[in-house]
Amino acid sequence: MNPAEALALFDAQLRRDAPPETPGTRVDRGAGVVRQVGAGVHEWCGILWSDLDADTADAAVEAQLRWLRTPEAAGREFEWKTYSHDRPADLGDRLRAAGFTPEPPETLMVAEVDEVTALTRDAALPDGVRLEPVKDAAGVDMAAAVHEQAFGADAQRLRARMLDQITRSPDTVTIVLAMAGELPVCAARMELVPGTDFAGLWGGGTVEQWRGRGIYRALIAHRARIAAAHGYRYLQVDASEDSRPILARLGFTALSVTTPYLITAPDPEAQEEGR
Repeated sequence: MNPAEALALFDAQLRRDAPPETPGTRVDRGAGVVRQVGAGVHEWCGILWSDLDADTADAAVEAQLRWLRTPEAAGREFEWKTYSHDRPADLGDRLRAAGFTPEPPETLMVAEVDEVTALTRDAALPDGVRLEPVKDAAGVDMAAAVHEQAFGADAQRLRARMLDQITRSPDTVTIVLAMAGELPVCAARMELVPGTDFAGLWGGGTVEQWRGRGIYRALIAHRARIAAAHGYRYLQVDASEDSRPILARLGFTALSVTTPYLITAPDPEAQEEGR
């Protein structure tokens, strides 16, 4: 894989020219940024791409702050998803100064599907563990519960998002559980992006007592085979420090570092009640 070529394709297909994520999603392009606005409050809302410099960055940030004060944005969580190769180099500092809060950075890693399927051909689950696809609300509840246990984070918005995905766009999402008997011990999903070369791997959380047994690797292999069957060229992951070395052994290359900057739009009704 040519890393520079893969990064340029990622920037073009999944950021600058990103298709709407759901039928109700709106993508706004202009003034040096690409903003995605999900139809529901649990859907992702924020900046996917920016093409700014030292002279235009502050005005672009202020334009988003103005939008966040509109009725459409009221109460939404808004994410400006930055990458280490974005410009200007001090964009993160400017966002912090404007009231955005950075989340922990993750490494953008990309691999060719064929290489991952070759390197994971021998991936196997531990004895007594099986994979089950998530097809209904009960499965979504189990996947969300695994996410909360694995990452220590509330999964209410994720639960609503996954339920929407399996209901409205079942052909573009794969959600899978690793089950030890009747106990869900790992959950992961893959989002296929039609019209692009990329399938995104998300989640991949294993509850603590089941880590180190090859389950994460087996779930990578499972999703890679599905991506290959659908004709996708690349797999993309926002990798934590824990998963980065595993992914590197499976053919993934680090292309950039992504840091989300979050801010919540004011809710006029809540402000009124607080007076």
